[in-house]
Amino acid sequence: MGHRSIQKYLYDIQQSILSIEEYLGEKRDFIAYEQNKLLRRAVERELEIIGEATKHLLDIDPVIQIENGRRIVDLRNFVIHGYDKVDNAIIWGVISKDLPKLKQQVDYLLGQMTIL
Repeated sequence: MGHRSIQKYLYDIQQSILSIEEYLGEKRDFIAYEQNKLLRRAVERELEIIGEATKHLLDIDPVIQIENGRRIVDLRNFVIHGYDKVDNAIIWGVISKDLPKLKQQVDYLLGQMTIL
């Protein structure tokens, strides 16, 4: 598995981040998020995809420049296996603090791949 697989997983992460941004819209209202089960489940599913794609990336390239890659995979496992314990505030923190940084890193890595 090489360059092409890495690019595919990075693209999947990028698309899931863009989907989360689209679902939340410009307003970014935690109360609205917390009260909307459909929205929460959609965001959680995208986080699962991000975690799964990150897991595959780490399997292919353990030193890939994705900060907190292991934490992203752990979050995916928690959302899937601990669905009844998911804390909306923690997910909101991930969306607010971690996703923008991840998006930057993924965009950068994808940009580097088009140069190669």
